[in-house]
Amino acid sequence: MRHSNGIRRAALATTAVTAVAAAVTGILPGTAMAASTTTSTPPPACPASALQVSAWQGVHRPVGTGTGAAVVQFTNVSRRTCVLKGHPTVAGAGNGSPAHNTPLKVTRAGRAATVTVRPHGKAWVKLTFVQVQGEGDGYCVSGKDPVTYPTMVIGLPHSGKHQVALNDGVWAECDNKVTVTPVAAVKPS
Repeated sequence: MRHSNGIRRAALATTAVTAVAAAVTGILPGTAMAASTTTSTPPPACPASALQVSAWQGVHRPVGTGTGAAVVQFTNVSRRTCVLKGHPTVAGAGNGSPAHNTPLKVTRAGRAATVTVRPHGKAWVKLTFVQVQGEGDGYCVSGKDPVTYPTMVIGLPHSGKHQVALNDGVWAECDNKVTVTPVAAVKPS
C-alpha cells in the first residue's frame, strides 16, 4: 500500500504543477498545446511610388572640378514600412529624359544588406565618379571629353528607377564610370 500511496502523491503533485502551469499560461488542462507557427513576414520592397529621391554633392570626393561624388537619399513617403537592398544602376539622362539615357559602367563597393525604411525614414547610396579636371570646360585624364547631365536615373533592385537632379549643380563626370555603395541606413558624406 505504501507504494500506491507514493504513486498517488506523485500524481497529485503532477496535477498541481499542471494546474499552476495552466493558470500561468492560460492553457486549459486536458487541451493540447500547439507549437507556434506564427512567423512575421518581412516588409515588402519599397515600390517606386513610395520613394522621394534627392541628391547632393558628397563632402568627400576625388580631387577635381566635376561632381566627383554624390549622395543620393531615398525617403519613404508612404504610410508603410518597406525595404531597400542592393547596389544601384546609374545612367545619365540625355535631354533630361529617362527614356534617352546613357548607362554608366558601375563598379560595386561594399556588401549589400537589407535596409528597413519606416514611413518618413531614409536610406542612402553614394556615387563616386571619375573626376573632371581643370577649369572652364575641364578635361578627363583619359583624354575623353567630360560629360554633364542635368539629371541621372538611379535604379534600385525591385524599387524602380528614379530621375534626380543635384540640388547644387549638374552631374559632371568622365569616362561614363561610377563606383556605387549599396543602400545603407547610415548617411555617407
